[in-house]
Amino acid sequence: MAGRMPNSMMRPGIILLKEGTDTSQGKGQLISNINACQSIVDAVRTTLGPRGMDKLVVNDRGEATISNDGATIMKLLDVVHPAGRTLVDIAKSQDAEVGDGTTSVVLLAGEFLRECKPFIEEGVHPQIIIRSFRLAVSLAIQEIRKIAVTLDKNDPEKLRELLQKCASTTLNSKLVAHQKDFFSRLVVDAVMTLGEHLPLSMIGMKKVQGGSLEDSALVPGVAFKKTFSYAGFEMQPKQYTNPKIALLNVELELKREKENAEVRVTNVEEYQAIVDAEWDILYDKLKKIKDSGATVVLSKLPIGDVATQWFADRDMFCAGRVPDDDLQRTMKACGGAIQTSVNNMTPDTLGECALFEEKQVGAERYNFFTGCPKSKTCTIIMRGGAEQFIEETERSLHDAIMIVRRAIKNDAVVAGGGAIEMELSKFLRSYARTIPGKQQLLISAYAKALEVIPRQLCDNAGLDATNVLNRLRQKHAQGGTWFGVDIFTEDIADNFIATVWEPAIVKINALTAATEAAILLLSVDETVKNPTSNVAGAQAQHGGHPGMPSLQQAARGARGRAMMPRR
Repeated sequence: MAGRMPNSMMRPGIILLKEGTDTSQGKGQLISNINACQSIVDAVRTTLGPRGMDKLVVNDRGEATISNDGATIMKLLDVVHPAGRTLVDIAKSQDAEVGDGTTSVVLLAGEFLRECKPFIEEGVHPQIIIRSFRLAVSLAIQEIRKIAVTLDKNDPEKLRELLQKCASTTLNSKLVAHQKDFFSRLVVDAVMTLGEHLPLSMIGMKKVQGGSLEDSALVPGVAFKKTFSYAGFEMQPKQYTNPKIALLNVELELKREKENAEVRVTNVEEYQAIVDAEWDILYDKLKKIKDSGATVVLSKLPIGDVATQWFADRDMFCAGRVPDDDLQRTMKACGGAIQTSVNNMTPDTLGECALFEEKQVGAERYNFFTGCPKSKTCTIIMRGGAEQFIEETERSLHDAIMIVRRAIKNDAVVAGGGAIEMELSKFLRSYARTIPGKQQLLISAYAKALEVIPRQLCDNAGLDATNVLNRLRQKHAQGGTWFGVDIFTEDIADNFIATVWEPAIVKINALTAATEAAILLLSVDETVKNPTSNVAGAQAQHGGHPGMPSLQQAARGARGRAMMPRR
C-alpha cells in the first residue's frame, strides 16, 4: 500500500550504551591514536644520545626530577590517553628487561606508527600492515643474530675490557658521561663480584650528599647508614675481626602498656613486682643474646637505651631499626637467619664476616661488613652535590649494571650509534625489492622508520641529519656494516672499532617491544569511554572506590531518610 511506511522507519532506535558514553571508531579513531602517540614521542625525542637534553619534571607534590632516562620520564608523565599509555608500558618493560634503550623503544614505536599513517589514510587495511610488520621484525631479528659479534668469555682480562666498553657506551648519554671511565670500571667490578646468577638484589646502592662524583666507592660487602641510637652507643666498640652477627626481628626495650590496659594492685610490693618482672624479661633476652656468642646485634625493631648501654658494658655492638632490605642482604651475605625470638639462638643462626667496622662517609656514618663468606655481594656508595644529581647518577648506574649483566648472560654485541639500525634498514630495503604487492611498500616503510635513531642522534647533536644519513647509506651499501654516527668528531665512523658497543639483546628487545606496541595500536578500531569512569576516578582520589555512593548522594539519602514520617 502506498500509505504504509517501510519497516525500517517504524522500528524504534536501539540504545545499547549509557547516555554520555563516548564512542569513536574507524579510520579517524586510528589516526587519533597515532597522533596521541606522536605527542608522547616528542616529549622524549630530544633526550636520545650523548648530546641529548635533560627533562625537569615536577610532580603534584612539588618534587623535581631531572633525568634523560626514557623510562623515568615516561613514568613521571601522567599520561591519560589510553593509547598513549601503551608507550609508557613498553618503556617500563624495556627498563625492567634490559635496563637501557628505553628512549629508543619509544622513538621506534612512534616512527613505525608515523610511517604507516599515510597507508591508513589511503585505505589500506590495518591487518595487511600488521602482517608486513611482523614479517619485517622477524627478518630484522634474524639479521641481528647473524651479524652480532660473540664475546670471548675464556680470557677474563679481555672479557672485563669488553664489558667496560659496553658500560661506557651506556653511560655516554647520561649526566655522568664525563666520568664514564671511572664509573664503567666501578660497575664492571660490582657485577663481577656477584655469584653465578648475577642477582641484582645483591648490589646495594647508597647515596651520600657532598664530595665529588669520583669520591664514589665500591664496598666488597654490605654497607648501610648508621641507624638511630641512644647515648650508650658511643661507648660500644666500632670495629671487630671475625664477629658473630645476630640478626633479629625482636624489640629490645621496655614495652609501653596498651591504652586500655589496667592493673589493680593493693600495695607497693605488688607494684614493684610488676616493674621487676618487666625488667627481668628484658634482661633475660639480653643475656640469651650474649650467651649465644654474638658480638654484633642487628634488629629490624627498636633497641632501647637500657639494652644499648647493657651491650656497651659487654663490648658488644648493636643497631636497631635496620631497614629490611639491608637486613636481608646482610643475612644472604654473612649467613645465619633472622630470628623472631631469642630462645633458640644456636651458632648456626649467627652470621659471620671477616671484618666489621663503622666509618665516616661525608657527613654520615656507615656500618661496613666485608669479607662475607656465604654470598658474593657489594655496595656502591655514591657521592655528589645536589640530591637530584645523585638520584640521576643512581639511575645511570642501574642502567649500566643491567647492560653488563645482559652482556655476560647473552654474549653477543653489536655497534651502537645508529650503525645496527642503518644496516637493518639496508637489509630490509633489499628484501622488499624481491617481493610483490603492498608488502613491498610496507616493509620499505618499516626500513625507513629504523633510520629515526641515527637521524635523531644527528638532530640532538646539531648535525646536518640529511647529509650524515646519505653518507651512512652510501657506506652501508659499500659493505661498511658497523658505520654509524660519531657525535664527538661530528662525522661518521666505524663504531665497532670506536668501541661503541651494545648487547644484541637490547636491540632485539627494543625492536620486538616497539613493533608489538605499533601492532597493538593498529589493531584497535574503536574506543568506548564509559561516562562512569570519570566519577569512579574522582571517588578513588577522595578515598572511595567505584560503586560507592558519592558524598553528595549519601547526604541526599540521609536527608531523605530524615524527612520520612515515622510509622
